[in-house]
Amino acid sequence: MLLILRNLFRGARRFGELEEDLGIAKNLLASRLNKLVEAGIIEKVPYQDRPVRHEYLLTQKGRDLSPSLVAMMRWGDRWCNEGSAPTVLVHSECGTPLNQVTHCPSCNDSLDPGEIRSRPGPGSMEAVQS
Repeated sequence: MLLILRNLFRGARRFGELEEDLGIAKNLLASRLNKLVEAGIIEKVPYQDRPVRHEYLLTQKGRDLSPSLVAMMRWGDRWCNEGSAPTVLVHSECGTPLNQVTHCPSCNDSLDPGEIRSRPGPGSMEAVQS
């Protein structure tokens, strides 16, 4: 579930995006998404009528998980990231890398957790493959 949340915070919204990015079986992904919906962490919103297709959006409850996920990401970068660059947090509006999670040094905007995105750091396997 943490990887699903990570990808939602990175901007993924649709089932196919999550399935492709995570390499997870459809039934397992559907089950986990349903559990996140039931917990009120994400909401399932239709974006197409025929065939009916949905996207998954973080609720306020889900967005409030951001500080916890950032803390776990920082821990993982420090202790479990051998040979790879750490993840970079960026302001979603202007793309400026963030050292602090309270304001953007480029725009000087105060930041809501929903305005922060993560992306692979320079030299990481994900950045090299993109």
